[in-house]
Amino acid sequence: MEELVKKWDEILVSLQNEYEIANISFESWIKPLEVFQIEDNSLYLVYQSESSDKFALNYISKKFKTPLRTTIAEVTGAEYEIIIISPEKANEIKKEKNVSINVQEISKPTEIRRAMGNSTINPRYTFDNFVVGRNNRFAQTAALAVAESPGEFYNPLYLYGGPGLGKTHLMQAIGNYIEDQNPNTHILYVTSEEFTNEVIENMRTSNNATAMQRFRDKYRTVDVLMVDDIQFIIGKEATQEEFFHTFNALHAMGKQIVISSDKPPKDMETLDDRFKSRFDMGLMADIGYPDYETRMAILNKKIEEKNFNLDESIRKYIAENIQSNIREIEGALNKLIAFSRLEKIDITMDIAERELQNFISPNISREVTPQLIIEVVAEHFNITVDQMASKNRASSVVRPRQIAMYLCNTMTDSSLKAIGLLLGGRDHTTIIHGANKISDEINEDENTRNLVETIKKKINPN
Repeated sequence: MEELVKKWDEILVSLQNEYEIANISFESWIKPLEVFQIEDNSLYLVYQSESSDKFALNYISKKFKTPLRTTIAEVTGAEYEIIIISPEKANEIKKEKNVSINVQEISKPTEIRRAMGNSTINPRYTFDNFVVGRNNRFAQTAALAVAESPGEFYNPLYLYGGPGLGKTHLMQAIGNYIEDQNPNTHILYVTSEEFTNEVIENMRTSNNATAMQRFRDKYRTVDVLMVDDIQFIIGKEATQEEFFHTFNALHAMGKQIVISSDKPPKDMETLDDRFKSRFDMGLMADIGYPDYETRMAILNKKIEEKNFNLDESIRKYIAENIQSNIREIEGALNKLIAFSRLEKIDITMDIAERELQNFISPNISREVTPQLIIEVVAEHFNITVDQMASKNRASSVVRPRQIAMYLCNTMTDSSLKAIGLLLGGRDHTTIIHGANKISDEINEDENTRNLVETIKKKINPN
């Protein structure tokens, strides 16, 4: 299965070329197919599309099942019976079989845990793809030391720095490393607003005592607890109290705690002294702004990952002029990639200067754009921008997409059509529906209100 997933894009391209499938048919019927599982020599493919109805599934099965089976055999050397299912059916199978997987076909214990849905860590963030420079070398070294010996040194590890500098990447790299080395380790990564929302939700339940005990069991029985953006719990008394006791319980048992924030504890004027003293017990590591060499290395790595061609002079132009954070560098690159693919032209220096003026003009405060909002929301929920723009209807993608619709509609002057184009060509009625849904939730639900406010602060910290 691992080999099949790796070769899936190659299989689809080969299928289109060999059977001369028109682009519109390929985009509508073939590209939304995703590998789900292999069982008894049957390959289950999920049709991830907004039109995943019986008609679509029957049509794809009748028209493309044989070409798919033949192409897969040619590329991989293995023959499978093809079964095409809807996302709803895939979810049913997961519930019935607790995600049926062939353990022998998964190379790492960590992958088994992720396939079983037991990991809160995003596999994209690793030490291998973290670009080290003078600005983050100490933080990276400290994080690696914690990953190699959790609970033994630097406990808690407190990472701090401005937005978009790699704190979340390092935290999750720790989790991925520990899971690879010790797959039975119980690791829990949460953002501070997730922690806050759980506190609020459990305090509201009719059986408050039982609910809060379940909450405490969840957080105080882990081996590694990682809390991102801890600054957002300041001022929330109930949340602070629960975190204080959770911290004490875990630290007393020698369990590893990793925390991130946008600033050191001493700069948080309203932070309780008891928190400052506990954070001081471990190690604080600052992630500063990347220098030119680091920015260039990050940009080159992102270009390689996205398989995009960009002239060296344009790379230097971006690295020299965007100095604030990694997120802006990637945002600038994504804008050029989107422009190039939409217009079907190569990027020249003139185009780069024109399209990146909001990122680069030093005397103009950066504009909050739909592109920026989509990138920040995607990063917050640990999904990709491509997933946000895809036809994926999984709740883990739909909800962030609707939040992005709401924020784009309320924080920018962009037209509904422009917002829709950035989110996979969705029409204005879809954007209105998504924005209204989140607006209603904000008025009715404190958890959603806290979540959206947190993301807004990330988009525009000022």
